[in-house]
Amino acid sequence: MTPTLVRQHLPHAGPSPRADRGARARDWAEIQERMLVPLYEAVYERLDVGGGTRLLGLGCGSGLALLMAASRGAAVTGVDSSSPERLALARERLLPEGWGTRPRGDTRLVAGPPGDAAVTGAPAYNLVTAFEPIGCVSGDSEDLGSLLAKAAPLTGRGTPVVLVGWGPPERCSTSAVLRVATKLADPLRGTAPLRAARRDDLEEVAQRAGLRPDGSGRVACPFGYADVDSAVRGLLSTGLFDAAIDATDHAQVDKEVAEALHPHLRRDGTVWMPNVFRYLIARTV
Repeated sequence: MTPTLVRQHLPHAGPSPRADRGARARDWAEIQERMLVPLYEAVYERLDVGGGTRLLGLGCGSGLALLMAASRGAAVTGVDSSSPERLALARERLLPEGWGTRPRGDTRLVAGPPGDAAVTGAPAYNLVTAFEPIGCVSGDSEDLGSLLAKAAPLTGRGTPVVLVGWGPPERCSTSAVLRVATKLADPLRGTAPLRAARRDDLEEVAQRAGLRPDGSGRVACPFGYADVDSAVRGLLSTGLFDAAIDATDHAQVDKEVAEALHPHLRRDGTVWMPNVFRYLIARTV
């Protein structure tokens, strides 16, 4: 039941996302990234990720999915050219030389395209993951297709490739909040507008990349936050609101996102939004 009185969220002015990437990367790692843990677990369980797995993670970000695979005994390599700040946090998690500990298996992080993950004489990767969900921003499927094309030569025939997308808008409570980004973004600046996920987004990417679909699944990934402020920070850390911030200002986006979250505010002040994400397992041919 939606409470009749809600705690007021006070927006704060701040720098543009391009000037505040370090803080937003930390918000992603500390608040938002964990929301997809059920998805990572479901995929790893289905594909029996373990000691014999050589995993290549595309767009690995701050590395939580890689850490979970390494804890299962997998040798993991993460590549990411879009966010040096997130990759720096992944290094803290996965390569903690200063702590005198290392995760199980060989671990590598590469600030560049997938081709830079090639190692002469090393066995081919036998699992590729692309856990950054598509089906929300125009052009995201094309970007993923380009990554897959560069990763394919590093794998063997029949290697599973995991693609992830947002579920149907009617199954994703966060969709209503994301519409704030669409409303505030300035299309005249050529920024990529948000769009609703389509049923065949993942299959279309796989087809264009020359991959053979081999099963799919849906996983409930509710977004839960301690309070409205944490929810705003977590959602803005995804990058989906960058165009809106550029078109207006940080305070305006904070304010409107907080207002959109009110239907999801519970009596104890926490925020809860049920969502469903879909994954597709495709194989190289």
